[in-house]
Amino acid sequence: MTKNLETIVIDLGGSIIVPDKIETAFLKKFKKFILEYLKQNKRFVIVAGGGIIARNYQNAAAKIIKISDEDKDWLGIHATRLNAHLLRTIFEKEACPTIFDNPFKKIDEKYRVFIGSGWKPGWSTDYDAILLAKRFKADKIIIASKIDYVYNGDIKKHKNAKPLPEITWADYSKIISSKWKPGMGVPVDPVATRLASKLKMEVIVTKGTDLKNLKNIIENKKFKGTTIKP
Repeated sequence: MTKNLETIVIDLGGSIIVPDKIETAFLKKFKKFILEYLKQNKRFVIVAGGGIIARNYQNAAAKIIKISDEDKDWLGIHATRLNAHLLRTIFEKEACPTIFDNPFKKIDEKYRVFIGSGWKPGWSTDYDAILLAKRFKADKIIIASKIDYVYNGDIKKHKNAKPLPEITWADYSKIISSKWKPGMGVPVDPVATRLASKLKMEVIVTKGTDLKNLKNIIENKKFKGTTIKP
């Protein structure tokens, strides 16, 4: 039975799975981390990002032809699917054998771990994670990437940018571009932002490699990260 399960969606950034090479040490710890919570009446929907695999293919194609944004997106989507299959393989019998490469795909929902990937061009896996959160009526949505907070400016360009423990979707949308571009590198993409705002969802942005902090988020304790609210 899955009626009384707490559902947690984790959008696991590709920069966590494959920062430069596949981060097997982290993935081993992450699997153990998730399995512990399966004993505690929880289920997880984990959406895989593309990481360096996506960028490598996009950059390679761009050196040969003038590549469209749509083709960049498709290369990125297939990279997320490869990473998703890696996660599904790692979780073996605990995970649903079918990947959510479409958030509306018919899947046997008896499982406690589901793995998702990219779906269509025009957005990142953030949007797919929001759609899956809606489908599963998720209790928590976590964007787990390489950054610890949302900042009030681009930290690569502005050294004085300040971390924001809390922000509304309306204010967040003012500090990012309103248009999606492949590889734009924002905490939550603009398409996902509009959907989450419309659905009045609360999303937590945090550093995905800090499993102690992730534990605090799941257990409703004090944590490092940004809560984006309606």
